[in-house]
Amino acid sequence: MQAEMFEKAREVARAVNDNVRRVVVGQAGTTELLLVALICEGHVLLEDVPGVGKTLLARTFARSLDLTFKRVQFTPDLLPSDVTGVNFFNQKAGAFEFRPGPVFTNILLADEINRATPRTQSSLLEAMEEKQVSVDGVTYSLPRPFLVLATQNPVEMEGTFPLPEAQVDRFLIRLELGYPDISGEQEIVRRFLSGDPLSELEPVARPGALSLLKEAAAGVFVSAPVLEYLVKICRATRDLGVLRLGVSPRGALALGRTARALALLRGRHYVIPDDVKELAGPVLAHRVLLNADASLRLRHPADIIKESLELVPVPTGESGDQT
Repeated sequence: MQAEMFEKAREVARAVNDNVRRVVVGQAGTTELLLVALICEGHVLLEDVPGVGKTLLARTFARSLDLTFKRVQFTPDLLPSDVTGVNFFNQKAGAFEFRPGPVFTNILLADEINRATPRTQSSLLEAMEEKQVSVDGVTYSLPRPFLVLATQNPVEMEGTFPLPEAQVDRFLIRLELGYPDISGEQEIVRRFLSGDPLSELEPVARPGALSLLKEAAAGVFVSAPVLEYLVKICRATRDLGVLRLGVSPRGALALGRTARALALLRGRHYVIPDDVKELAGPVLAHRVLLNADASLRLRHPADIIKESLELVPVPTGESGDQT
């Protein structure tokens, strides 16, 4: 029965990846990590230059899974109630009624989140952590699954409000799409000059399939040596002299959860060290803070995570075998 569940989970993941590739060019690895985040009920921060397909990827991903999708353009004048919802007076009923905001959806694209004020940014914290929002003392549950895809532009810094460390740490994964290679860019132009492939895209998995993926991921085995390996990687960041803030225990937990989900999508019922190494950058790099000297030297947090990986010996042998 367990083997059958793992096989069905692999089929769902393969179908979603193939469907997204019908629209989005060259982002198979990113799609896989979005599925990892959805399985773990985490959130994703997409940081890249404009025009590389962040919104298109989010829409395609949501449609492939038949999930509801809403997009909010974050601007300096956006209010928290514009995101969460507001109570308004219904003259016909003679009473106040709650009008849900765009956060009441399965996948919320928070576009250019760092352009909104800190007060509006923080309106997402309860939704991201508790899967609920509170308005005027009343708590409303959000639809499940619930995934925030937040984008921010690293180029223009004028008129932006950097996300505080506590909010950045709420994101399970941070990704950069990057520019496509020449053949990929040619394919993008050819594909979209002849029409809009997204308009013809059909769902390949129902929301109920996500329950199957979550259940299967919960059964993925993490051996003691692999568990020790991922914890040591996180602890190694706290001892590096170039950081003033290393990875927290929440980061170690995130690395363990995502490694299980990735192993499932790769067709295994156990985690191997390579799963941990592959996810260390996307899961941990945004959770560390460089000290002043490292910042002046333009060190990148992802490079610091690589240094941490080099400091920790990789487990050898059949460390992923349950026996």
